[in-house]
Amino acid sequence: MDHVMNAHGQPVGLPVAGPLPRPRPPHVVLGGRHGRLSPLRAAHAPALFAAFAEDRTGRDRTYLSIEPWQTEDEAQRWCLWAQGSADPQFYAIEDGVGAAGICSLMRIAPEAGCVELGYIQFSPRLQRTRLATEAMLLILSHVFDTLGYRRCEWKCDALNAPSRRAAERLGFGYEGTFRQATVYKGRNRDTAWFSLLDGEWPERKARLERWLAASNFDALGRQNRRLSEV
Repeated sequence: MDHVMNAHGQPVGLPVAGPLPRPRPPHVVLGGRHGRLSPLRAAHAPALFAAFAEDRTGRDRTYLSIEPWQTEDEAQRWCLWAQGSADPQFYAIEDGVGAAGICSLMRIAPEAGCVELGYIQFSPRLQRTRLATEAMLLILSHVFDTLGYRRCEWKCDALNAPSRRAAERLGFGYEGTFRQATVYKGRNRDTAWFSLLDGEWPERKARLERWLAASNFDALGRQNRRLSEV
């Protein structure tokens, strides 16, 4: 039951447990076993430019609002802007080589305990790695376990099948599609909405941790079971 009846016999939402507003996310390093998320800085630009340049076709940026960087100077200017942004709050995903991807917390709403996970871009070397999954575990643990937020959102172009699969793989639930929600790169975007709630997080977190466990990988680093199987 997702409602109660008030004194007038009208259905109203359940009372919210826990204090609001929740804290604004501190911009801090989030460390894991395979890498870490660091507050994005202009100094990350050379490594990010090189990592994203590994995508020779440009297909990884089809659904991003950010145009591909043509030069390291462009990357530097964008990272300098991102460094000064409070919302979105950007992170560099760092492996043993350097920055290999980005993500952010955005549309931060402490008064409702709600935040969106966005601007996710993995370079080719980060894609389909344990760090790619661990990075999402780290930032979601930050949102739910540390900050006590009630809801995390994931939004993408409704035509972006890889992003939709990633959201579902991590345990986000599809909520619907907002038609003609925005325009980017001169074209229409219908936006698919997904969400993960605080009450759902413990089970999703446990599943992510089981998949990331060393026992789930062989000596060559190949997974024994898919995330959907653990």
